[in-house]
Amino acid sequence: MCGRLNIIDDMFVQALMEDLRINNQQEMLFGRFKMPTNDISIVREIDGERRLQTATWWLLLDTLYEGFKPSRYTSFNTRSDKLNTPNSAGFNAFRESRCLVIASGFGETEKKGKQTYYHDFIADNSAIVFGGLFRDWQHPKTGETITSCSIITNPPHPDLMPYHSKASPMILPQNDEVLDAWLNPANQQVEMFADLLKPALRHDFSVQQINKPSQYQPIGQTARLIPNDYVVNT
Repeated sequence: MCGRLNIIDDMFVQALMEDLRINNQQEMLFGRFKMPTNDISIVREIDGERRLQTATWWLLLDTLYEGFKPSRYTSFNTRSDKLNTPNSAGFNAFRESRCLVIASGFGETEKKGKQTYYHDFIADNSAIVFGGLFRDWQHPKTGETITSCSIITNPPHPDLMPYHSKASPMILPQNDEVLDAWLNPANQQVEMFADLLKPALRHDFSVQQINKPSQYQPIGQTARLIPNDYVVNT
């Protein structure tokens, strides 16, 4: 699963937002350690215009008397094998409310016996586009509106297995045709996304083990991850 995001205000993120033709780039929420239930920026398309929107990184919310809170059901990630299961949390969103999440890197946690290992992954000379889903909520009493989101996860990627053995984040190709189709809210032909539901990393990564995400003390040397599936802009 993808449980941490790192969004750096650098030339790679800025260039990606330019390439995506995002109109309100100044509203991007940057941060080294974005964790589930935090607010993050998603990219969505409304009336042909691509904009950043702040969203709670937890797709399912419960309605309280005065507002919302994250559901007890874990939903910061949505498994790709559930996207075509009717009545699942991601079924309708996959067809009607897809989004992008831009980041510089991500973090993974792996438990082995009594030990927990944390690794951070930063894309080399690039920014990442994750495939995401969102939902809009309106409070029945206050009228407040809020948006929530999740990042889709695929089966584990062979090159990620030494660091995380359960899943890999859906990283989209930075291809105009694919991203246009993904962001188009009128496009419900999800069969065209079948190849995206397979594990692919698409970037080279610098990998750093850390003691814990909140402290970010490096352990050992930075490693390189060069996945076999990496092909530029495909």
